[in-house]
Amino acid sequence: MAEAPAVLDGHPYAAFLDRVEKPARYTGGEVGSVVKDWGSVEATVCLAFPDVYDIGMSHLGFKILYKLLNDDPRTLAERCYAPWKDVEAELRERNIPLVSLESKRKLRDFDVVGFSLQFELTYTNILLMLDLGGVPLRSSDRGEDDPLVIAGGPVATHPEPVSAFIDAVVIGDGEEKATEVALTWTRLKKAGVPRRERLATLAKLGAVYVPSLYRTEVDPETGFQLVKAPIEKGLPLPIERALVDLDKYPFPAVSPTGGPEAIFDRVSIEIARGCTEGCRFCQAGMIYRPVRERDPEQVVNTVLEAVRASGNDEVSLTALSTADVSCISPLIKKVADKLAKERVSMSVSSLRAYGLEPDLLDELKRVRATGLTFAPEAGTQRMRDVVNKNVTEEQLLETAERIFSRGWDRMKLYSMIGLPTEEDADVAGIVEMGARTAGVGRKIGKKNVEVTVSVSTHVPKPHTPFQWAAMNTLGEVARKQDLLRQTVRNYRNVKLKTHGAEASVLEGIFARGDRSLCDVLERAYRNGARFDSWDDRLRLDVWEEAFAHFGTDRSRFLNTIPVTARLPWDHIDVGLEEGFLAREYRKALQNRLSPPCGKVAGTFVHHTNVEDAVADQRRLVCYDCGVACDMTQMRSERVDFLRRLGANKRLPLITDAPMAAPAVEAPVDGEADEAIEQAPAPVKKAPPMKGRGGFLYRIRFEKTGAMALLGHLDVVRELPRVFRRVGERMVYTKGFHPKPDMVFSPALSLGVASLDEYADVRLERALEPAEVASLVERMNTASPSGLRFRGAALLGPEDAAISRVIRGARYVLAFARSALVVPPGQTAEEMLASACRAAMAAPSLPIRREIEGIGKVVDVRKYLLSAEVGGAEARAALERAGLLGDLVTLDVFVEITGSGAAKSSEIAAVISGEGGVAPAHRAIRLELFGGSANARFSPLDLAAVKSALGRERAAASAAPAPVLASADAE
Repeated sequence: MAEAPAVLDGHPYAAFLDRVEKPARYTGGEVGSVVKDWGSVEATVCLAFPDVYDIGMSHLGFKILYKLLNDDPRTLAERCYAPWKDVEAELRERNIPLVSLESKRKLRDFDVVGFSLQFELTYTNILLMLDLGGVPLRSSDRGEDDPLVIAGGPVATHPEPVSAFIDAVVIGDGEEKATEVALTWTRLKKAGVPRRERLATLAKLGAVYVPSLYRTEVDPETGFQLVKAPIEKGLPLPIERALVDLDKYPFPAVSPTGGPEAIFDRVSIEIARGCTEGCRFCQAGMIYRPVRERDPEQVVNTVLEAVRASGNDEVSLTALSTADVSCISPLIKKVADKLAKERVSMSVSSLRAYGLEPDLLDELKRVRATGLTFAPEAGTQRMRDVVNKNVTEEQLLETAERIFSRGWDRMKLYSMIGLPTEEDADVAGIVEMGARTAGVGRKIGKKNVEVTVSVSTHVPKPHTPFQWAAMNTLGEVARKQDLLRQTVRNYRNVKLKTHGAEASVLEGIFARGDRSLCDVLERAYRNGARFDSWDDRLRLDVWEEAFAHFGTDRSRFLNTIPVTARLPWDHIDVGLEEGFLAREYRKALQNRLSPPCGKVAGTFVHHTNVEDAVADQRRLVCYDCGVACDMTQMRSERVDFLRRLGANKRLPLITDAPMAAPAVEAPVDGEADEAIEQAPAPVKKAPPMKGRGGFLYRIRFEKTGAMALLGHLDVVRELPRVFRRVGERMVYTKGFHPKPDMVFSPALSLGVASLDEYADVRLERALEPAEVASLVERMNTASPSGLRFRGAALLGPEDAAISRVIRGARYVLAFARSALVVPPGQTAEEMLASACRAAMAAPSLPIRREIEGIGKVVDVRKYLLSAEVGGAEARAALERAGLLGDLVTLDVFVEITGSGAAKSSEIAAVISGEGGVAPAHRAIRLELFGGSANARFSPLDLAAVKSALGRERAAASAAPAPVLASADAE
């Protein structure tokens, strides 16, 4: 099949990118990305995330390691994400390797390929990425020149099911180990040290587990394959975790931003690592001990810098339990004060359903949160005691009253089924708890209260008190979900969400699995298992066949495990004292609570001010879990954090705070507001626009290369980010959800480049003429690859909006000469010239257009103004857009009217296609114009625009000017 000219010349995927879902997942070039010279560094590292770009771009650990490695002149880091099924198919059909985003190098070219192990159901994607990247799947098959395949993350604490495929596993915090491992490996390799000896050296660094260097045996009691001993002297057993001081590794403010919409399209800032609550199902709460809080002043500075660098309009403060960060209330207040001035909203992750002080809720209300999510985890007090969720029904309902009384009308409650000792009354209690929560809202007069109860299936995880507990069977989970559905029918204000349990059972098998699962994993992968965490991609038949092929007894991984048994992850030491988890498990079976550690017994939140914190000298709870916590230092550090945030006394309540972010405030107590100081002073020479306020500018830009592969909405999202990066504030619309006030020229189809695009945007200040040119230059330095700004002009009160100015477009259609079927005796140019003449002579050129599955016939001839073979100007446009090769072009003018326009692909189809299908081609929008094709002018030529519209008004006797029909615009 003939192919169109490549949008991204030189990209290995160029020939097919515009035909796949979200092509910008694979192009790179985002703001904040780093491309270093390979010849200038000692070690090259590919950070490989085994899920799609949309998810991986939001991962905090990736951001930390990316900046850390790229800030070091000795190392570089590039990124690679798991390709979706369409790209995998293209790569296999064309025999093209999976490559990194930055330099487009295949994975096997790197010294180190590092995987992030966040979830057991991404294991098949690890094999997918190695396979497509040219790296042998199994560690035993890798040669001297193959890269080191390393892994880290929370799932790295129980890595045996992937041990055959990973050379080395970093246990614990990766900040210190990433650079050390990469440099050690490459230096030994350059010195000619054999691969096996290099691996042994890594194993001796500490916190690095090399599975191939350890011998296993089958435990007769359980049938588990257990790590018995190292196969050579000097290797550690158990392998202890790495633990870093977070203050030595500030959270990165700058990281790659942009591209297709990420799942969490916001700036996320880690404010603490670890948790004090001790929930018995939570692996992270156990393996990340002790709690380490980041310096709050450092957090505030990072937030502001991250907003400026990324251009995002939302910030999220993240921790395992943000409400338990000791200075969370004054920290939120200080961050909210700064962000309100920048029109940036804030969310706070992982709140729990009790102990939220009114002042904290008031601060959250200021930053436009429309609903809040809590995780009581269970519906009855008995079950909350079992899981050690230190919350009572009274506290939950008190929190609900505080939330609903402050204007919110929605809450989401997360709970689990399948917990140890659970009974049917506990299951039904989940919905009933939601109903009582909604009842609080109705009691205080809220008419539209809605409580969503989201229920997942519990998976017993290693290194938790529930690591020995049985997991519910699929049949039992289905029965409990049906009980939930029956119960929720009785409550109008409660919505229920459940999740398929099949994936949870597979997760449970691999969470508590051993090395015998490596063979199962590889067979399932080779038979088509991919993206197992995605419901529509999970292939249960493939997994059933793989388990059956090897005779795997899945019950031994899912049933109750004796507390005295040795476990497949016992060789990994996460810092907990032997016996601590078993004690907590026994307390769970007796419905007994363990109060949160690091707090005074009976206290649910930390003191929010210095006065109260200093006055309270009661002892802090400590369970001697094996993690060495300095309680004296912990107490003094908390007081110091509060003092530095200015939280000397209890915060006053904000009883009438508006839901929307407030207007700009003056600095408090002489405090300099950094963002205000850096913005240029307002210029008052130009008259402000009436009505919506601010100053209206018309911006001209082009989008080529990677930007041509972004959808229109992604481009719309990017422009406010660019303005925020250069420090120019936009005017926002009114209403409950204000948005940047801007209007764009007609949208383009995916894959169509443009050299002439426009947007009308409102800025808060007027710019001097010299500043306008400077603004364009600054915007170009703050834009992703392929987005270039070419001009700007201040509009006056009488200037027409862009939608009233544009009357037509000029396109260059480029065909690969080899793609055209040319009759004998003719050239491609002669054939196309004849087709153009026939098209212009035709009374109509109908073509069928599909819009969201609905068909509609469009007469292209109605919009076609002219069409001819392109000349020198068309060839110059191809060069500017980066389209190369032996190409034949058409130069086409199209009218844009109130009823719509013809798309470039439709024009190509009616002129040179067959059966309504265009031959392989590429389109460039060369020009948007006002007037007519023969007397056209640029929308940026304001004098010509005003003159032309004045003549039209006079001639049309006050007839309204046409307005673009966006549904039909290209």
